[in-house]
Amino acid sequence: MAAVVLVHGLYHRPEHFAVVAERLRTAGTEVVVPELHRGSLAADTAAVQAVIDALPEPPIVLGHSYGGSVITGVHGAGHLVYLAAFVLDAGESAASLGGASPQLQNAIITEPDGSTSLHPDRAINALYGDCPEPIAAQAVDLLRPQAPGCGRGVPQRHAWKTTSSTYVVCAQDRAVDPDLQRRMASRCTDVREWQTDHSPFVGQPDLVVELLRELLAKSKSVRRSMSAAQQGS
Repeated sequence: MAAVVLVHGLYHRPEHFAVVAERLRTAGTEVVVPELHRGSLAADTAAVQAVIDALPEPPIVLGHSYGGSVITGVHGAGHLVYLAAFVLDAGESAASLGGASPQLQNAIITEPDGSTSLHPDRAINALYGDCPEPIAAQAVDLLRPQAPGCGRGVPQRHAWKTTSSTYVVCAQDRAVDPDLQRRMASRCTDVREWQTDHSPFVGQPDLVVELLRELLAKSKSVRRSMSAAQQGS
């Protein structure tokens, strides 16, 4: 079975995907959740590429929000999933496409060293608006400061042009405009739309797990068909 690589967005940590990862692992799927925050889009992309390169077969790679900028630059994925994420073309960055909504921008606090963090109460409203209060509070506690400049990074590759992809529009998103998501989704092979906020892996993890299980099953079916064809040739 193909592995799953989960790529978080700005301010987030691998721990935000804990529920999704645990449920997939319980079903026997290998899941890797690399830590970003390497200081630049290029460094973050290299960290994810190293994970993909270490796996025995092409994985399903999901990127959330800024994580879409990261997975756009990788090669060797079996399928890409953009979850309310940035699907960038040549010369584009997350910032140049519109980046954070005014609501999310209002939550950003600039630190003396140039890094930014999120105001806790405003972050709940922007990122976790449809989550139960205790779960939203836990998610906010996990958020970490973000080095400057990552959102302005431009990927050197555009994996969605050669790799099958699924875009998930989060229709109640208050961090990345759903209309911008729909425009970016037109670049992908398949499009889904969920009535969720920006972070369904926190508030509605079953949706994410079910999608990934569906894609894993399709990947397995394709591999079986290819194997049968090779044996018959």
